[in-house]
Amino acid sequence: MIVRSFKEIENTDRHVKSASGTWESKRIVLAKEKVGFSLHETILYAGTETDMWYANHIEAVLCVEGEAELENRETGEKHWIEPGTMYLLNGHERHTLRPKTDFRCVCVFNPPVTGREDHDENGVYPLLTEPEEV
Repeated sequence: MIVRSFKEIENTDRHVKSASGTWESKRIVLAKEKVGFSLHETILYAGTETDMWYANHIEAVLCVEGEAELENRETGEKHWIEPGTMYLLNGHERHTLRPKTDFRCVCVFNPPVTGREDHDENGVYPLLTEPEEV
C-alpha cells in the first residue's frame, strides 16, 4: 500500500515545473510504482496558453478548481472546463488549454509517465520508460 500526499512531494523530483513556465505538476503516482498509470495534480497558470498533443499517452483530466477554455485543434471545437468537468484525450487529440484563472486538475496517464517528461516543440511527451532493476 502506498500513502503519499501532495504536500510531501512539494519541491522534490516529483514536483515538475514546465520549461515553458505555463504549468507545474505534482506526480503522486509514477511509472516506477508499476501500477499501469500515473496520477498527477497539475496547475496551469491564468492567462497562459499551452499546446499539447499526447501522441504516446491517453490522458484523463478532472478539473477541481479554476476555469479554462479547451480547444480541440483538430476540429476547432471549443469547450468550457470548470470544476467537476472531465475531459478524456482518448484519440490523441492535439489540443490547447487557455486558463482564465489558475486551473487545478487531477490527471491520469496511460502508459504512466516517469516524472521526467516535458512537452517538446510539438506539445508531445516523449515515451520514456523506467530502467529495469537488476
